[in-house]
Amino acid sequence: MLASYSSARAVTYEESKREVVTEQGVLRYHEAGEGPPLVLLHGSGIGVSGWRNYRGNLGVFAQHFHCYVLEFPGFGISDPVEGSPVGAAVGSVTRFMDAIGLESAAVIGNSMGGVVGAQVAMRHPDRVAKLITIGGVGPNIFSQSPSEGTRLLREFADAPSREKLVRWLECMVYDPAVVTEERIEERWETAQDPSSHRTLAAMYGSEAAAAQQRTLETSDAPPYWSMMGKVRCPTLFTWGLDDRQCPPEMPLVPLRLAPDAELHIFPNCGHWVMVEAKDAFERVALEFLLR
Repeated sequence: MLASYSSARAVTYEESKREVVTEQGVLRYHEAGEGPPLVLLHGSGIGVSGWRNYRGNLGVFAQHFHCYVLEFPGFGISDPVEGSPVGAAVGSVTRFMDAIGLESAAVIGNSMGGVVGAQVAMRHPDRVAKLITIGGVGPNIFSQSPSEGTRLLREFADAPSREKLVRWLECMVYDPAVVTEERIEERWETAQDPSSHRTLAAMYGSEAAAAQQRTLETSDAPPYWSMMGKVRCPTLFTWGLDDRQCPPEMPLVPLRLAPDAELHIFPNCGHWVMVEAKDAFERVALEFLLR
């Protein structure tokens, strides 16, 4: 039986926050619910955190699962570690699971979190029971690259301002009403954290983009999405039809490569599917996870 959305109790920040000490520093996370384990991984972007990505969904998922919302290293909450932000995030997932004694779990990943979840599933197939991604995974096929959202992130990373933050936030959604003053202020506060900005610049700044291009031109390593055939667990790609950060054609290649994958696209919805299509996403995700 699916969750009763009206009866789902909101989970508060203070009651759910936790931390665990690992060999590479402290990882912070939020925990709620009972049942099989479900690990939720956040995206990248300005002032992001796991709590901000999933606070509106946690109460519903906690009715069926023991939920863990992990804060990746370097985003201003968990301790930073050396290396690329994505590589550090991939390593933090298994480090976190080992630290709290999770052998395997279902995983939901938003944008970069979906890329991280897919890479964990490729490298450690026994650790990921099911995978849900929210945007992020795959190549731009028809759309301009970099996307509109990525260009706005680069502008902010090179020279931060509140105005640039607002432009990027409005690009993330279909309905501009989602971009409230409260959302702007909390993102702006975190974006000013030196660790958070270093991570953003390392992913999206002009210098980082040039270095990534040089690597693409000289490296023989295949892109991660071309190896989606290694993801053996059941996989659900979810997407907003109006996503201006990760265009909706991106999952077509991973969908063909992953052996047990399906795709659900939500209309009138931007990059933040779990926010703009909250109820519909939760229904689709729960049906897949409880199947």
